[in-house]
Amino acid sequence: MSQKKIFLVLIAISTVSLLLHHGGHLNLTFEAFWLGCPSSMLSSAQGSSGPAPKHTSISFLKTHKTASSTVQNILFRFAERNNLSVALPITTCDHQFCYPRPFSTHFVHPHTTPPDIITNHLRFSRAELRRLMPNNTIYITILREPGAMFESLFSYYNQYCLSFKRVPNGSLETFLDHPWSYYRPEEKDSMYARNTLTFDLGGDKDRPSIGAPAYAKRFAAEVERVFSLVMIAEYFDESLILLRRLLSWDLDDVLYVSLNMRTPDSKSSLSSENTAKIRAWNSIDSVLYDYFNASLWRQLRALGLSCIEREVQLLRQSRDRLVRGCFGGHLPPLRSASQITNKELRPWQPSAKVAIVGYDLPINITQKGHVPLREECLKMIMPEVQYTRLLLRSESLRYRRRFPLRNSQQILQSAGHVRAHREPPPPSLIPQPSETMSQSTRRALQLS
Repeated sequence: MSQKKIFLVLIAISTVSLLLHHGGHLNLTFEAFWLGCPSSMLSSAQGSSGPAPKHTSISFLKTHKTASSTVQNILFRFAERNNLSVALPITTCDHQFCYPRPFSTHFVHPHTTPPDIITNHLRFSRAELRRLMPNNTIYITILREPGAMFESLFSYYNQYCLSFKRVPNGSLETFLDHPWSYYRPEEKDSMYARNTLTFDLGGDKDRPSIGAPAYAKRFAAEVERVFSLVMIAEYFDESLILLRRLLSWDLDDVLYVSLNMRTPDSKSSLSSENTAKIRAWNSIDSVLYDYFNASLWRQLRALGLSCIEREVQLLRQSRDRLVRGCFGGHLPPLRSASQITNKELRPWQPSAKVAIVGYDLPINITQKGHVPLREECLKMIMPEVQYTRLLLRSESLRYRRRFPLRNSQQILQSAGHVRAHREPPPPSLIPQPSETMSQSTRRALQLS
């Protein structure tokens, strides 16, 4: 072998060794190099050729029926892996920050401050979040096509939102024919019946029609000034690629399985006519969606669509490997809540008319004597309500270790000032210790 070839082999071996030694960031940069993708892992601002540190101050506005529960699960797991604090609601707010009231720092459980991440449902208030979160917080949210989202909202909240409940036979078509016959702007839960995205973002869902188009454009521009990334549910994997680049995360940090899904028979197909009616009724949401869908694709094209496609394939391959490692080849079967034996995995059911499915662990995994499921795997398929409660117990345990002499009366005083207007109450499921959980997690669940 010539000296030149020997030299090149040594360089290649040294490079691979260096990448493996420095772990995920350089490994991902190495993958991006071979994909021909521009890497976001380099800290050009500091003139450094080394990897940028992972960003850990994140405010994710969890919008309704937009695949936001899946994003929330990604953030929960990232926080636990990196020993970060997650802001969680006080108990009188349930698993949301007293939604639909505008967010206030008073809604945050004192055991979970100061936080690194906030991701449970809230109505956006920039001023209040700036009081709570670090100065370098990155703001992120996700939107969904208004037609599909409104159909999901109508199905999900049919028995709670009075604007939907009074419609004869629970017919979406009937509502769309004469929405003002059923909709009351100031009524309880009316935010689910019109411009829900706008409401969640802190905007005016009932702006008069004559000024709505101009307002929608101004509001979209304001959202863009505050939020560094607005994900789009229809292009979820592509959005995750932008997310992990924005945050300088590894590809493994954004692996997921889909959560909080309805059964096929709970869904209605929409005609083009009804889709148009939904978009007209939710005109501000429609402007927001179109604006940020176009913005997403501008960002994707700037990186190169072929590069994004290859990175999406890499994401899906990594997710498949994780699923094989966790569950022996395939995801656990989807089941209705009543069929799922593990209480920690039963999703909340909004009503008897719509079924939200969850993952049922295979019998061979739950049997005694079998190797327990890894905690990370279990939490990938854990519904929002149970995971929120589990995190609160974990963070309270950590808080009590740090401040063993503090009077618990502080929490009662904080909670006593709030009278929460709640989303339909979740089931009174308190996750119980199970064989699938680690000792530390079981201990956290046993604490009140």
